[in-house]
Amino acid sequence: MPRQSYAALQAKIEKEIEKLKKQAQALQNKKRQPVIRSIINSMKEYDITPEEIAAAFGKKGNTKLRGSKISTGKRGSRGPVPAKYRHPDTGETWTGRGKAPRWVTQAEASGRKRDEFLIPTA
Repeated sequence: MPRQSYAALQAKIEKEIEKLKKQAQALQNKKRQPVIRSIINSMKEYDITPEEIAAAFGKKGNTKLRGSKISTGKRGSRGPVPAKYRHPDTGETWTGRGKAPRWVTQAEASGRKRDEFLIPTA
């Protein structure tokens, strides 16, 4: 049997890869059809329009797109955190998260307690 050249072998492998990609896509499409039918049946059952789905799909904070998948997880930014501590002289504030600012560490080093700087809650 004659040895195949590198280019011929590479072309053969690429052809096989394309064939497998097409098979994978066909399998994905086959699996999707029952899911799509189920969604359509649920939409009909609850009288949901495609416009309502599009509106719900586009709401900020409701869903996040990751590639082609939808996630409703609570990861990511949670928004601003209210200040928990305030320097009485300068008015500087700190949320109590992360590394303590210099004014807090200096005050603690001089013997003061962190609780002295707590902002009273209403």
